[in-house]
Amino acid sequence: MRESVLLALIHIFAIVSTINPGGISSRGKKILRSYLRRYLNRELEEEYYALFENNLEFYSNELKSVDKAELSDEDSLITFQITNICRQIKKGLFLEERMIVFLQLLEFAFEDGLVSEQEKTIIDIVSRTFNISKKEYDNACAFMISRSYDEVTPDCMLVIENDNPKYWAADNYKNYDNWRHIRIKGFKGHMFVLHIESTGSLILTYDGTLTLYFKGRDIIACRPYLLDRGVNIKGQGIEPIYYSRIYKKFVSRKFPEKIVFEGREIEFLFKNSDNGVRKMNFRIESGNLIGLMGGSGVGKTTMLNLLHGKTKPTTGNIYINGYDLNSDSEELTGLIGFVPQDDMLIEELTVYENLYFNARLCFGEYNEEQLNQTVDKVLLDLGLFDIRELQVGDVMNKKVSGGQRKRLNIGLELMREPGVLFVDEPTSGLSSFDSEKVMSLLKNQALTGKLVFTIIHQPSSDILKMFDKLWILDKGGYMIYDGDPVEALVYFKTETSQANAAESECPNCGNIETENILHIVEVKVIDNAGYAGKERQVSPKEWYEKYIKKMMPVFGDLSPKTSLPVSNFRVPKKSSQLKTFIKRNITRKLADRQYMTINLLEVPLLALILAFISKYSEEGVYLFGLNKNYPVFLFMAIIVALFVGLTVSAEEIFRDRKILERERFLNISRLSYLLSKVSFLSVMSAIQALSFVLVANTLLEVKGMLFQQWLILFSTACFGNMLGLNISAGMRTAVSIYILIPLLLVPMLLLGGAMIKFDDLHKSISRKIYVPVIGDAMVTRWSYEALMVEEFKNNKFERPFFELDMEFSQTGWYSSFLLPTLKVKVDYCKAAGKNPDREETSRKNFRKLNYHFKELSVETGLVPGSWIADLNYDGFNDYVAGQAKLFIDTLSLSLRARNKIISDQRDALVNMIRDRMGEAEFQKLRDENYNDNLANIVLNRLNTNKIYDSDKKLIQKADPIWMKPGSKHGRAHFYAPFKKLGNMRIDTLPFNIAAIWIMTVVLFITLYFNILKLFIVLLESLKLPIWRKFGRELLQG
Repeated sequence: MRESVLLALIHIFAIVSTINPGGISSRGKKILRSYLRRYLNRELEEEYYALFENNLEFYSNELKSVDKAELSDEDSLITFQITNICRQIKKGLFLEERMIVFLQLLEFAFEDGLVSEQEKTIIDIVSRTFNISKKEYDNACAFMISRSYDEVTPDCMLVIENDNPKYWAADNYKNYDNWRHIRIKGFKGHMFVLHIESTGSLILTYDGTLTLYFKGRDIIACRPYLLDRGVNIKGQGIEPIYYSRIYKKFVSRKFPEKIVFEGREIEFLFKNSDNGVRKMNFRIESGNLIGLMGGSGVGKTTMLNLLHGKTKPTTGNIYINGYDLNSDSEELTGLIGFVPQDDMLIEELTVYENLYFNARLCFGEYNEEQLNQTVDKVLLDLGLFDIRELQVGDVMNKKVSGGQRKRLNIGLELMREPGVLFVDEPTSGLSSFDSEKVMSLLKNQALTGKLVFTIIHQPSSDILKMFDKLWILDKGGYMIYDGDPVEALVYFKTETSQANAAESECPNCGNIETENILHIVEVKVIDNAGYAGKERQVSPKEWYEKYIKKMMPVFGDLSPKTSLPVSNFRVPKKSSQLKTFIKRNITRKLADRQYMTINLLEVPLLALILAFISKYSEEGVYLFGLNKNYPVFLFMAIIVALFVGLTVSAEEIFRDRKILERERFLNISRLSYLLSKVSFLSVMSAIQALSFVLVANTLLEVKGMLFQQWLILFSTACFGNMLGLNISAGMRTAVSIYILIPLLLVPMLLLGGAMIKFDDLHKSISRKIYVPVIGDAMVTRWSYEALMVEEFKNNKFERPFFELDMEFSQTGWYSSFLLPTLKVKVDYCKAAGKNPDREETSRKNFRKLNYHFKELSVETGLVPGSWIADLNYDGFNDYVAGQAKLFIDTLSLSLRARNKIISDQRDALVNMIRDRMGEAEFQKLRDENYNDNLANIVLNRLNTNKIYDSDKKLIQKADPIWMKPGSKHGRAHFYAPFKKLGNMRIDTLPFNIAAIWIMTVVLFITLYFNILKLFIVLLESLKLPIWRKFGRELLQG
């Protein structure tokens, strides 16, 4: 009995004794002592009796100080005293405790078999003051005082009797048929039970000759008893009568939708291991709270994963109302709820917001008002309404208590009212008070018709009694107990032949020593020296064999499918889910001020640092055109965009992994969830890219490139976002995520085209004609090239001249480098003749000559004569050599003439612009828009080798920005001014942006299917034995 209840009773008993003439009699003291002895041990009996006498003296003195002239009669005096004390004590009592005080008062009043008028007046006053309903007041008085069972509301009555009809009490009571019944073989007499609906309290009285006992004490016939939760009634020759069996008789009719959860020969073993869950059968109906108990590493979590469908059994099947848990998962959608041990809360949101967004994902057909009403109801049911506006906080910065967090976690699942609920370690890390509150919440769910499974590690006595059934697992995944929780200790004591095997509870306090259960199971053999050895007295397999023999049920044919409980749970449309996820994401990010502050200030601060360091000036005068650090700045801008995009998203999904685990039971759209993440990160990246460009371009005085730079940096950051999300979804730990980031970034740094030229890479991956494939796989290559080409090609100074410059450069390279080299090739072939030592080189040269003559014919319109047919190793002679050289000279004259025309056109254009603007403004235009060092890089001016002799052709290495790409499949050299797809010419900026977004879309596809995680799992499964061996060798030295 709770101390608050007992103290309230002592106060009321003292008042009753005070108002009696002459005080309490010796018989009254005897009755009080007898009453206290029934609920307390000898020491506490004396302590509370002394407290009673102190209260008695206090109220007697208080009564003397009252002006009795103001009280009309003795009844008024009673009313005054009782009403006053009840108003004081009821403030500290919950409804259930008030009911217990009232019932105990009735029990005390009837201790001597009589109830005086004064006592009845006191009972009436207590009832009114405690707001006891008339129905429950009348039922209690009829049951406990007058014993008029026919006057009790029939729905609130139960009778326990013999299973033989001739012993039934049907003839004695007119309402007998409307009562609930429990019939037990060998039972003598009748036990009547009253159910108090408002609090769920049970009161029993026994009329018979059988010796019955509970809580270690005998049940005295015809005397009322409050039946505490979890208490079992035992007697010789009869099966135990469990509290849960009695209580379910009263609540079962209220919930007609029955759930039958059945496992048939289920077993699960991990690959290459003996661990898992051994073969077992079970059949459990709704309305039960099942505890899963066992030591560490015995397979409790594996068992829970089997039961809720996350893990498929190796053999056997699990059914819910005949539906297979694994193959009929669509029909069972929304029926199963799961609360993991870890927090499923979004720490940045308030208590209310956590429930609200969960409700939006559970009730697709609810409007806003219905959603708010649902959330408010759950808050009230959980006792969290007063803290609804508090931010949840994380584990290290808790803003709500551990018990409140756990209730809120459970509330997220209870909101949608799943028929079967699984809870992993609900009391882990909680105080005993919070543990009882959480378990009471789960017990109430079971009493409303749900089926609740929970892993429990070391329950207290009170918590153990809340369970309707207890499962105990032993090492190796062996089930060793399936039965009543209170009887578990008796069972293991009996099986190990202990002296006090029949005693499950302490005879003085009624507590169960729950820690003894596992202690008995795992007790070790004592060696000759008197120490505990390594071997156990009873091995897990032996306990399992006892379970199979005595407890494991045997089933016949599977029952046909029956209807499943109907729920208001409706998954919203994918578009609605997307809106909810986006709103939830925005709300949680805005609530995290540190996150927003860092992400909004980090990028402009980096822009400021980079721009300041890169702002090179000569003699204190800054000119953009002379800033030799600008190309380096552009590459670092790409790295900043990529790095920030990657890091800002690297934990997005990882932090939600537990939430996603729970939402798996809701069949939430993964696509909607991912799109919400991508949408938010894209908006954040757009803001960050814009802030970077604004700050950097202002400081470096960059003109006319705002949109182009923003677009490139934004696209790069979005690629980084998608890469980070893939890592976030695939990695198991935050450490792994941040270890992997450098592994991804370093290749992108090296292969971005800025730090190492693609021509200077290792020969196995270098390609002189195009950017190597490994380079094309790097987003930095596309971003950096787009920035550099756009800065040179479309700045305000170069833009008018670019096409002319490109033509001039191309014809100039042909005439100045290609044609002289071709003439050298002709001379070599002529000199080599048919020398076999030079044959291979000659044949290569003929291929190159034919290739370039054809190319130049297209370029100039000049067609070689018939001699071209003999320009090969077999047909070559002095005549062909002479004609080839003559053709080269003709091409040279044609190209030089064209070059002169282009040069004149460019000079005329320059003069026109200079005349219009003036010399000073023209020079200013160049200084403010045309960066010399950037031009040097894209024109490859520092490289003296302007031509590269490959096996198939001569490759231009001069002026790559003015060089036309040769491939029609989008491939090109670095800094190409445009790309070609078929006959279509696409400028580098849109082409490269498209390439970045194609890579981003590919990453989104891999994210959707979680390819990285599947790949890692595959590697682990293939390499695990190797890594284990390597690890052992490493540890051993």
